[in-house]
Amino acid sequence: MAAYQKAVEAKLETPSETLAFVLTAYRGSRRFEELAPRTRRDYEKHLRRIEADYGAFPIAALTDRRTRGEFLTWRDALATKSRRQADYAYSVLALVLSWAQDRGLVPSNPCERPGRTYRSRRVESVWQQEDEARFMQVAPPHLRLAFLLALWTGQRQGDLLRLTWSAFDGACIRLKQSKTGVRVTIPVGKPLLEALNATEKTAVTILTTLRNTAWTESGFRASWRTACKAAEVEGLTFHDLRGTAVTRLALAGCTTPEIATITGHSLKQVETILDAHYLSRDAKLALNAIRKREEHETGTGSPK
Repeated sequence: MAAYQKAVEAKLETPSETLAFVLTAYRGSRRFEELAPRTRRDYEKHLRRIEADYGAFPIAALTDRRTRGEFLTWRDALATKSRRQADYAYSVLALVLSWAQDRGLVPSNPCERPGRTYRSRRVESVWQQEDEARFMQVAPPHLRLAFLLALWTGQRQGDLLRLTWSAFDGACIRLKQSKTGVRVTIPVGKPLLEALNATEKTAVTILTTLRNTAWTESGFRASWRTACKAAEVEGLTFHDLRGTAVTRLALAGCTTPEIATITGHSLKQVETILDAHYLSRDAKLALNAIRKREEHETGTGSPK
């Protein structure tokens, strides 16, 4: 029995010279523990994949020039099923190795700056007025409220599902974003204010299921997909409402700092969203710009 127990303990001990040791150390780190719960679950999924494929990979081999090619080949193989998930898995590996290198656990990080196999094209992924009208016409009241919350606050799904009535003082919504820790105070626009005032407080959270219980993220996604299908809204997600909020604020003439104050993005993130992903040189902005110039230089109204 003593020999058996010794063998079991030896098997459970992770060799310190392999990548599995680094992955275990990262899981026990403060960096990992401080991640938002959803992010931590996503990371863990990819950490298990990395461990299954490269747990026995020698740490000493990270300095070999061929190692980068090995990991890129692994990513490319994953990309045959999903480019986005392949990039995600590779970025988690790069992040872990960067963390470990800073702490002297590995000699180098061969996964730095690999580029991406997936390029998101969100130019068309903005909720237009007609999309909104169709959704609001057929969606049940509890999902219409979720739509308005996202559209008028620009916040993430997880934060809105956890948002409590105590965060709403009748004029503003105050919350701390779970992903970034940023605190935002959002004045409530009239359409959202009317919807909130008309909603009965049946639970601690503002958004609830038909049974007046708090949503699970998977349950909300399933109900949201059903509502979008009924409204014949295709190619748009709940997350796209965050970018749509940024876009509509910009079209209303809001500055980058004003938009960032509401959504919690950094100034650089707002500019990136507007420049590369959402506005795509929107004609309305061009029209607004010419009108402003005419008013400034000649005092005329709309451009001819």
